[in-house]
Amino acid sequence: MKKIMLICSAGMSSSLLVQKMQEEIASQRLDAEVIAVAEADVSKCISEVDVVLLAPQVRFLAKGLKRKFGSREIPVEIIDAIDYGTMDGRNVLNQAYAMMEQRD
Repeated sequence: MKKIMLICSAGMSSSLLVQKMQEEIASQRLDAEVIAVAEADVSKCISEVDVVLLAPQVRFLAKGLKRKFGSREIPVEIIDAIDYGTMDGRNVLNQAYAMMEQRD
């Protein structure tokens, strides 16, 4: 099972996006899970994820998280602001899968 982590300021603004992504996962019958965590809780989940996506409002964390997750070869990227603003679960899920394919 693939595990996708979304990071936002408090872990709440991305909850709707998680729901949209889970709907897309179900419709495509993928073996994946999406979790949303607050910036403060990232370290608790570091060993459990395949890819990390940052909400646009926490883009400033990207450099540090790329160093932290890079040692585990976990890709980190920022979600496109339009996809995040429109809660486009399909596009964000496609972004996550593309990141995992590049890693493999």
